[in-house]
Amino acid sequence: MKARINHSGICAQSADDVQQSPPAWCPDYSTGGAPTQARPLGVYDIATSLLIFALFVVALCTFRDFSISNDEGVQHHYGELIIDYYTSGFRNRELFGFQNLYLYGGLFDIVAVALSKLISIDPYDVRHIICAMTGIGGIGAVAATARLIAGPRAALMAAISLALCGVWYGSMFNHTKDIPFAATMIGATCCLIRIAHRLPSPRMGDVVGFGLLAGAAVGIRILGLLLAIYMCFAILLYLPGQSHWQTRWRFVVVSSIRMLPALAIAYFIMIFAWPWAALSPLNPIRGLLAFSDFHYGIRTLYAGSIYEMANVPRSYVPTYILIRVPLLTLSAAVLAVILPLLERQVARVRQFEQRDIALVSLTVIFPIACQVIAHGPAFSGLRHFMFVIPSIAVLSGVGFENILRYLGNASRTLASAGLAILTVCFLWNAGTLFSLHPYEYLFYNSLVGGLEGASRRYDLDYWFNAMPEAIRQLEAYVRSTAPSETNWPGRVYSVAVCGERLEFERVIRLPQLHWDFRPAWNQSEFFIAPTQTNCDMDLDGKIVGTVERFGVPIAYVKDRRALLTQTIAAAPH
Repeated sequence: MKARINHSGICAQSADDVQQSPPAWCPDYSTGGAPTQARPLGVYDIATSLLIFALFVVALCTFRDFSISNDEGVQHHYGELIIDYYTSGFRNRELFGFQNLYLYGGLFDIVAVALSKLISIDPYDVRHIICAMTGIGGIGAVAATARLIAGPRAALMAAISLALCGVWYGSMFNHTKDIPFAATMIGATCCLIRIAHRLPSPRMGDVVGFGLLAGAAVGIRILGLLLAIYMCFAILLYLPGQSHWQTRWRFVVVSSIRMLPALAIAYFIMIFAWPWAALSPLNPIRGLLAFSDFHYGIRTLYAGSIYEMANVPRSYVPTYILIRVPLLTLSAAVLAVILPLLERQVARVRQFEQRDIALVSLTVIFPIACQVIAHGPAFSGLRHFMFVIPSIAVLSGVGFENILRYLGNASRTLASAGLAILTVCFLWNAGTLFSLHPYEYLFYNSLVGGLEGASRRYDLDYWFNAMPEAIRQLEAYVRSTAPSETNWPGRVYSVAVCGERLEFERVIRLPQLHWDFRPAWNQSEFFIAPTQTNCDMDLDGKIVGTVERFGVPIAYVKDRRALLTQTIAAAPH
């Protein structure tokens, strides 16, 4: 296969030999085929498809196991305000003063609110279903990206790696900003690699796809602007080697012009999903600067110490990545990066594959480096950096493929043994997540001793996902003790909750239990709280229920009635 010149004078693929010499920047496909050429579907592609289908089924069967996150109430209302802004003919401008949410795009919230009006189920169930489907779409995008780089087996390994990453799967249902943003970022990265393979004459479908996904990313979170940096890097990374500077300059100019439609599409989607960005051309930049300087009174745990989000150590985000992503996945990702540098012949990495790995590596390293160097705010573990996890999964898939390819070249038996070992490791990881359900996002690897080692030292249930289970334990306890009390039908108990009222009132079934809204929290008769940042220690009481996994307490239920009786008896008359 050789390169030819198409009607616009830019490179194109052709299987036919042509006598006319192509421009110097045209890649030579004669040594291995175009990186984006169609690969025949095989057993690994079928396995990847079955995995994604199985994830859809599991998600639809289990989405109600996950609670409403602390942010969902305000985010859903923000989506309602954006819709009201448009339906009122831009007269209802309440959204511009609603907390600080105007600094974020509301694309996911707009879609969720619109669908909740069409589907007669709980709007938060709608949000969780959409978020789960988006997260599974992110797994599909990871598989597609790894397949572009290293083939179908790498795609399967990458998809499994992300599906079994607790911080991803456990967040897939109620992190309704972090997961959609991360999924659109990896989808846009996949399109960008396809574009890069054909620069300076990319397919228009890939350009449009990149524009749509980039716009969706910025329409959710301003950090989607990182994609513009990745695009510039890709143009420079895929410059033709050993050519005259004029040829390279023409390559850059032509490539940049061909990407302009993507930028236009992305901008249109951004201002639709983020009305504040449409008020001034500089507002997106102001939003980015504001995002890097957020200072909420939010506490987070790191190595046993409690920090406010603005004061976390520079090592906060890198450390959380090291301890929350499975070690097998991290190891394979590292191998994907270093093997081409150490043993190119052993790894059999082609030129385009090396560049692809460099581009994906940039999407991991660059945002983390910016956070570390600028010492930006961070909290709740990897919440704001969830978008680097899919890229790590892509690299792990490539790393697994390189390992298995090397073993296969040495011995067929070694390759089979390696695949068997990987399967056992994946199954072990799957068993761990199954045991954690529905708290998969509490997964910690062995670097900190798993969940037990992370308890009281790192962030655990920061969304208080355990609230429904804690409430069920409280209701069972109250029912079991009620017959011994008089005047049960009219009895009302106050419950102090270290969590959001929205989820409490959504889950509670026993009418005798009421959310305690009194200023004097210590007058509550019951108390439920997660162990996150030692919130369970705010009030004393008899422990009558414990939510735990692997013997590690995640939340407590406390009966405080005896303490209140003692306080009343001791009070002066």
